[in-house]
Amino acid sequence: MEAPEDALTADGFHEAIIGLAARATSTLVVAYDYDKCVGILVDRDGMSYEDAVEFMSFNVTSAWVGEGTPVFVHLGPIENIEDTEDYMEENY
Repeated sequence: MEAPEDALTADGFHEAIIGLAARATSTLVVAYDYDKCVGILVDRDGMSYEDAVEFMSFNVTSAWVGEGTPVFVHLGPIENIEDTEDYMEENY
């Protein structure tokens, strides 16, 4: 499957691409593994884990640059929906 021409990418995170995702308001967009992106910032840029998470929050995941804006996925099992809601409230 090929990404649409208007799908945008996040500079410096190519190794963290996991595929394409469908968004209700647009065509397919590039999907990234959030934890791999954090790891790239730690390994490549020498950030602490905490600084990398903060950087992702303020400079990457909160950036909206149009319909082709990529998504960042937190992979892993979800025990129950309440865990997900608590996580989102604590982190976003």
